[in-house]
Amino acid sequence: MKRASSFLTGVAAIGTAVLLATTAFADDVTLRFSTAGPGADFLAKAMEGFATEVGDANVGVKVEVYPGSSLIRQGAEVPALQRGNLEMSTMSTFEVAGQIPAFGFLNRAFLFKDYDQMMQVMHGPVGDALKAATEKDMDIKILSVAYLGSRELNLRDVHDVAKPEDLAGVQMRMPASPEWLLLGESLGVSPTPLPMSETYVALQTGAVDGQENPLSILKAAKFDEVTKQVIMTNHLVQPVFFAISLPVWDKMSAEQQDVVAKAAVKYADQNNAARHADEEKVAKALADEGLRVDTIDLTPFRKKADAIYAASDLAKDWDQDLLGQILGE
Repeated sequence: MKRASSFLTGVAAIGTAVLLATTAFADDVTLRFSTAGPGADFLAKAMEGFATEVGDANVGVKVEVYPGSSLIRQGAEVPALQRGNLEMSTMSTFEVAGQIPAFGFLNRAFLFKDYDQMMQVMHGPVGDALKAATEKDMDIKILSVAYLGSRELNLRDVHDVAKPEDLAGVQMRMPASPEWLLLGESLGVSPTPLPMSETYVALQTGAVDGQENPLSILKAAKFDEVTKQVIMTNHLVQPVFFAISLPVWDKMSAEQQDVVAKAAVKYADQNNAARHADEEKVAKALADEGLRVDTIDLTPFRKKADAIYAASDLAKDWDQDLLGQILGE
């Protein structure tokens, strides 16, 4: 009986050890995923789907999603990735250009004609060069390309706008980086650095005269409640990236990497399809609720942008060969 009891005790101990090991393994990688986008936006919803799929795979990876800059303030995500204070973010081309100026051309106003061209470029040689550079120079791995939308101007008060000069003096909320401020200058506005999280109140109080974002984000952030006009400039067809700290990625097992990589592509694609399909619906919905939605001739805006970028010191650092591939030069 003692032997049987000892055997059963041993089996139970082994079972407990296995259970504990399994439990420990299930929690041994936690990916905190931060974005400045609001929780109601397609991007945050895609991130939630990504988190669920990775968790359900039961390979020892847990994903926590933090929308609306609720964990890391906007603009601080990439340094947090590099310092080891964050594992994942929706990194933008502006954040890449801040450290690799050669890719600043990706932030140029009126670079891409439409969504299809942008995605073709991001999945071609230019995108491959970008991914290689972020790994080598930033220690960050791009897992997938997400469409943030085509950015439009959104004003607190109605203006008759036919050319950039008609926007002179308009205080336009922009993220705080030289590339963003240059983009604002190329549109003819007075760019005003301000975090996304403070923009609603700034519009409500008149601290700024407008903001520019894709229409789906405009709606998700409820900026339509405190603005009266949208001008369809399509000045930036914008990609962002499901990006992960390279040291974190390298510590993961091959199985974990496979699950995370496939889920990142799946849910970025889900975001892309949903946002692209929604854009025309949002424009109509904004007009139906009383906002003035203007479609204008963009020729004067493109000419203004060409002149601003030609004279900019920032543009001197751009990789002209890669830019030429996009422009067909």
